[in-house]
Amino acid sequence: MSRARRYAPLAAVVSALALLAGCARAVVTTPAVPPALGAEEVGMASWYGVPHHGRRTASGEVYDMHQLTAAHRTLPLGTRVRVTNRDTGQSTDVRVNDRGPFVEGRILDVSYAAARLLGAVGPGVIPVRVRVLALPARSSAADGTYTVQIGSFTARPRAEALRDAVSGATIAEGLVAGEPVYRVRVGTYRDRGEATAAARALSARGYQALVVEQ
Repeated sequence: MSRARRYAPLAAVVSALALLAGCARAVVTTPAVPPALGAEEVGMASWYGVPHHGRRTASGEVYDMHQLTAAHRTLPLGTRVRVTNRDTGQSTDVRVNDRGPFVEGRILDVSYAAARLLGAVGPGVIPVRVRVLALPARSSAADGTYTVQIGSFTARPRAEALRDAVSGATIAEGLVAGEPVYRVRVGTYRDRGEATAAARALSARGYQALVVEQ
């Protein structure tokens, strides 16, 4: 048997595993027709969590399975969509920050946090309706996004207390010198001016607000 024939089955297995992986980090696709507000898509959605947590997404952000995000093949990164479980009616809004899923028959990969709200953690794959709520602003500048940070803690309970006290706040978990850090942040903005205005409003309420680029 030739070397090529002996290794052919292994190549097939590797290819299959790549397809089953869900989100492919290096593949970036663009829509044939620009999406419009209110556009809807119906299909199947899956979710991804621990194996990808902490890795870079197609947008350059670090994937955080506890944030409300999703991977889509063609929607512009930064697009906000409403995802509805067609079986149960459960829905949540997510921001597209990654590319995928590259599995035939699926149109969306949501984060673990979104999957919990959609009732998808158990089933794994669910029928969904995806509706475009907001598109990222077009700009000739870099595609950076901004958020407003109002606290950074080494103890998660303190971060959770602040998150619960501020509407719309979320927790971004990271590592500093190998130790976990929990940053409490509010909002996602494509424009630094909008983020600055939001920071000033939070500062007026007594919070130590800082605009950070994601």
